[in-house]
Amino acid sequence: MSEDWAAVARAINERVSELGWRQRELAERSRVSQAIVREIQHHVVERRRSSRTLESLSVALGWHPQHLNAVLHGRKPPPVDEPIRERPDTVWSRLDALEERLDEITERLDDLKGDLATVIEHVRSKR
Repeated sequence: MSEDWAAVARAINERVSELGWRQRELAERSRVSQAIVREIQHHVVERRRSSRTLESLSVALGWHPQHLNAVLHGRKPPPVDEPIRERPDTVWSRLDALEERLDEITERLDDLKGDLATVIEHVRSKR
């Protein structure tokens, strides 16, 4: 079955609304960057996310750690008290988390590069 990121966004948005939280609060509680939370919540960038990211968001929202992963794959989410199934992809999930962090760093560096170009252009025009 294909991944349904729109369903993940809906689930998160409904739960955040129920809890009366803002995006920043979810980011802080889950320890997921606000940029990634924004992308997932608004479904603006559809790319593979680390299962650890989904677990962190699920736990922060008071759900079973595999809740959002189940939503993503169109399965019924497990009850909060159900034992966690071990995943054989621990190395892959860590690599995914690193890749997400690198994407975020690259995005910030691109922003800084643009700002720096503006400053340089301004300084050159003043000479």
